[in-house]
Amino acid sequence: MDTEEMRRQVRSLTDRAEITDLLDRYLRSLDDGVFDEEWARAFHAEDVTADMPVGVVHGRDALLARVGRAMALFDRTVHLGTNAVIEIDGARARARGAQLSTHVLADGSGGVFVSAGHTETELVRTDEGWRISASALRVVWTQGPPPRLPDDFAHAPVGGTAPAS
Repeated sequence: MDTEEMRRQVRSLTDRAEITDLLDRYLRSLDDGVFDEEWARAFHAEDVTADMPVGVVHGRDALLARVGRAMALFDRTVHLGTNAVIEIDGARARARGAQLSTHVLADGSGGVFVSAGHTETELVRTDEGWRISASALRVVWTQGPPPRLPDDFAHAPVGGTAPAS
């Protein structure tokens, strides 16, 4: 193996480790419950698009506002991500995986809402490291009572403009 091939392999392994770490830390951060500008910058590109069960948002500020409001519907949560298949193409990457999320409702009912689904995440390498540029969670099944969403949690795009297809 020549030196250049070894560098490519080390870069690929390093990128995979960094992306896996970012995705794991992101899910863990949902359970930690601190959603501020530092949180948003640590995980997301400024022009991020996120397709979540509580709507589609465009832009880091819109995502921050939506995630904060959505997570306030729960007293406690545990998010597990697994089976990530990561494909890297230069400064861009795609990760596909599975997510199991357990939520204790904050409405005082003691209800537990569980959801499971598949994730599609696009990432971009920035000067600060890998960041999520687009994400989608496709829920496959749920169990238990879901939270009551506020009336203004429309499933229409929020913030910015829709990305070009």
